[in-house]
Order: sequence, then structure tokens, then C-alpha cells
Amino acid sequence: MQTRPLGRTGLQVSGFTLGTMMFGPYGNPDPDECVRIVHRALDGGINTIDTADVYGEGESEKILGKALRGRRDELVLATKFNGPMGADPNRRGSSRRWILSAVDGSLRRLDVDHIDLYQAHHPEPGTDVEETLGALTDLVRAGKVRAIGHSNLPASDIVEAQWVAERRGLARFWTEQPHYSILNRGIEREILPVCERYGLGVLAWSPLAMGLLAGRLRKGNGETASAGRLHWAREHMTDERKLGAVEALAGLAGQAGLSLPHLALAFVTAHPAVTSAIIGPRTPTQLDDLLAGAGTVLEDDLLDQIDEVVAPGTDVGPVDVAYVPPALTQPALRRRPV
Repeated sequence: MQTRPLGRTGLQVSGFTLGTMMFGPYGNPDPDECVRIVHRALDGGINTIDTADVYGEGESEKILGKALRGRRDELVLATKFNGPMGADPNRRGSSRRWILSAVDGSLRRLDVDHIDLYQAHHPEPGTDVEETLGALTDLVRAGKVRAIGHSNLPASDIVEAQWVAERRGLARFWTEQPHYSILNRGIEREILPVCERYGLGVLAWSPLAMGLLAGRLRKGNGETASAGRLHWAREHMTDERKLGAVEALAGLAGQAGLSLPHLALAFVTAHPAVTSAIIGPRTPTQLDDLLAGAGTVLEDDLLDQIDEVVAPGTDVGPVDVAYVPPALTQPALRRRPV
């Protein structure tokens, strides 16, 4: 598998990144099988693994820690902070207080002495970005973290963070982890161009659109989304517009002699701003199928046909788990008091 520069960090990462959200009670509860998935991914050429403290309430990091014993130096290890780790309102977010505590928890669960890429999982409008960058800079200087990044940030927040880092002499964010698939191409308008402008590496999450582009959930085949995905992504998984687009894309894939997942992954990695596509297999069989698509290249005429199904820079429909700015969710922020 070919590697690509991770922004300007100097790190080289594989075109596919192994995502581990499915490791643990909400995906694959068999830790031994999850360990085998990690080893098979490393043997298959993947050298980058992404996790988060909230995945399985810490269980994903623990499983990954077991899998990496004796193989830590073979990979770029990424994890994330910000999500809630308990009922305490201060055990979440992007404050200095929580970041300094959260990193120690991740290091302990992962059983490592440093994290290669430490990422803010979600935007935090209530916390000054200088507060966050100051804490992360201290972690870099202490050797606990090698590089820092963010996930799901709007373009304006990405720019602000770059400016603050430059003005205050703080560590810069070097990566962004956005949601990107054929069905949701909105980030092509501003986020990907901004990442290119500032030299950020891009790790695209859910290139298979949370399973819609895996090829199993199709109109008329009787299969439905899992109960878990329907619980937290019901609108996405049942959107008729998306299901219709899936049918059209499956037809294009068949004409090109490709499986739908391989088409979807090749599309994401074809964008010049994208460094790596995060795949999240739940079983070794799923991993093997996805690895078989590594190296697939889409010709321009096929990319043009995909553009006709889903226009560049557009989202077919909403993604329940995507970040929505507070001004869109809180009416009081867009209505002048009477």
C-alpha cells in the first residue's frame, strides 16, 4: 500500500487508516478477534490506526493497547479527546484541565509512552482555541504527543486556529478529520481547499457513508441497517435520496468491474487534499475485502459519472452525527431579543 505525507508533520501514512470505533461493546465485543484485525491490517500494509477515548467508553483503546504490544514502532498511532468520559461535565471538552487529564488516560489504556497524533474530536465553541492550543503545545513539548490535529471543524475555525498558533507561538494543528464520502461532498467547497492552503493532512472518516456504500443495504433486498446505526444515524440510514444514489452508484461500479465499497474508497482517496481514508471493519473478513481495493484508481470518465449522481460540493442528505454549529441548533442565537 502506498504512503502519503501527513500534512507537514514529516510522517508518512498509508492510503487507508484502520479505524477502531467498532472495537468493543458497540461493535465487535471479542477482543481477541479485534487484535487479529489490527495485526492483519499491519501485515496488509496499513501503518496508521485511529481511535478515540470515547469509543466503547475506553475499551477500544484498551484493546488496541494489547494489539500493539511488540509492534508499536510499526505504526502512526492517533487518538482523540473531547467526548464525554462520564457524567462529570468537566470530564469532556477541550479545556486545559481536561486535556491534561484525558491524555494520561489514553496513554494508560493504550499502554504507550506517546501518541503520534492527538486530535480534538469535535469543535468546542465555548472554549477559547488559545486555551486548547496552549495545553496541546505543552503536551508536545513534554513528549507525550508528537503532532496535533482536529476533527469536524468548520473552515472558519480551521483558519482561526492557524492564526492563533502563529500569533501566540503555539503548536499548529497539522491534520483535519472530516466526514467525506460520495454521498456527502460538502467539504469540497471550503474545508478541503482550506486544508490544502495550510498544508494540513486529511484523514477522511466514514468513506463508506456509515455503511450505505458497503453494498449490503440496498433497495428491495430486504436488509436493513443495524439497530445500533438506526439509533444514532436514523435519518442518514433511511434517507430515500441517499438510497437512490446508492443504486445509481452501484450501477456505475458494476459497469466498471468494481465492487461498490472499492469504488467509494477510491473516490475519497482520489481527492488531492485527502491523505488517508479511515476504514472501520468489524470483522477480519470485512477488512480483507476492503484491503483488496487498495490501489484502485478511478478514470476521469468514471469520476465524471459520479459527479452526475452527486454533484461536487453537495450533500445528498444530512448526517445525524455530523457537527452542526450552535447558531443552527439554538434559535436564540439567530433571533434578536424583543
